[in-house]
Amino acid sequence: MMPLTMLNSGEGAAIKRIGGKEESKRFLENLGFTVGEKVKIVSSNCGNVIVQVKDSRVAVSKGIANKIMV
Repeated sequence: MMPLTMLNSGEGAAIKRIGGKEESKRFLENLGFTVGEKVKIVSSNCGNVIVQVKDSRVAVSKGIANKIMV
């Protein structure tokens, strides 16, 4: 298991765990980040990432991306 920020552009993986406060977890769930869901890195810039999850692209900060374990 590793944080989402460790994936390179074009790589995909399944979400294994989401850390952080309960409100942060709920916010990410509403965006489609749920355990077992497949995510793919579209681009990465200094740890900040654009992720394809379900049928949408979402920009995620480095801090939040480090809490999403794949």
